[in-house]
Amino acid sequence: MKNKKIKTHEPLFHISKRTDISRSKAIIIRVISLLAALVVCGIVTKIFTGDDPISIFKTIYLGAFGTGRTLVTIHEIAILLCVSLAVTPAFKMRFWNTGAEGQVLISCLSTAMCMFYLGGKVSDGVLILLMAVFAIAAGIIWAVIPAFFKAHWGTNETLFTLMMNYVAIQLIEFFLKIADKSGSNVVGPDLLTHGWFPKLFGTNYLLNIFIVAVITVLLYIYLNYSKHGYEISVVGESENTAKYIGINVKKVIIRTMALSGAICGVAGLLLVGGASHSIDSNLADGRGFTAIMVSWLAKFNPSTMILTSLLIVFLERGADEVSSKFGLNADFADILTGIILFFIIGCEFFINYKININHRKTNIKEEK
Repeated sequence: MKNKKIKTHEPLFHISKRTDISRSKAIIIRVISLLAALVVCGIVTKIFTGDDPISIFKTIYLGAFGTGRTLVTIHEIAILLCVSLAVTPAFKMRFWNTGAEGQVLISCLSTAMCMFYLGGKVSDGVLILLMAVFAIAAGIIWAVIPAFFKAHWGTNETLFTLMMNYVAIQLIEFFLKIADKSGSNVVGPDLLTHGWFPKLFGTNYLLNIFIVAVITVLLYIYLNYSKHGYEISVVGESENTAKYIGINVKKVIIRTMALSGAICGVAGLLLVGGASHSIDSNLADGRGFTAIMVSWLAKFNPSTMILTSLLIVFLERGADEVSSKFGLNADFADILTGIILFFIIGCEFFINYKININHRKTNIKEEK
């Protein structure tokens, strides 16, 4: 029998994982992607609105860092950073905690209840201490419940933590109806008159920012230089490997989620006691979900999260200013934000993978 010759073609593109990309090259790729995003945003703005793209970008900057807005923006960055720090230990452990929103809200509720029921009955110093204890305890409990079920019975942590968000929202709605008989959807500063955080150096929000800065440093040290941080990394890489070297995986899961819940508790405390002095079911404002993107973009590095939090808040506040100043639909501002985030997230592909272009070659195989 004669041999048959079969022609095979190699693919034009071949994708391979990068293992040796330098830090400077990664930064260059991110800068190029950001510039490309701004160009696309400019083109879209010109086509659909006719406005000058330069004025749009200037408005975005002024919306975040214009006169009298810098400190507010930095405070927003700090709160988002705090929630992002909270989800990071769990995500590094490959525990997909989508319940940070609920953990923050339940902590807000605990803080508000302390202010509502104990305000005026104890000194403000004692009240703030009680607010901190109850907020952190509430965050820990709300995080440990799904962690316990995951550790002992292997439940799906993504769905479990997500459902806990809705339970927290309904508990807040119930409290609103009890605390304010007028039917308002917000319990505001007129009812929560005690337990406000003091000004630091006569400046609002500065104490909140300082607390988040301390947490950032401590978490960085914890994750990178402590035994617990090492155990989190090992469990995240492989539970079987962790068990083989003697790590108690169940204990690590519960302990790590307790830490995440505690930091969410601090975020809830800062939102109610240190900023809004009020509570409603939208107080977390989606930060629990935005924090997932912040943490992932920073590759679970607390120091890098400062930059990613700054970027997200800068875009959000700038987009809001664009909508109000140019009379645009709020959705258009979201489109600009989405374009920029798409490029930023997309550039991670080129940082982690390399595209190789093959010359078209034909291989001839012989089959009998």
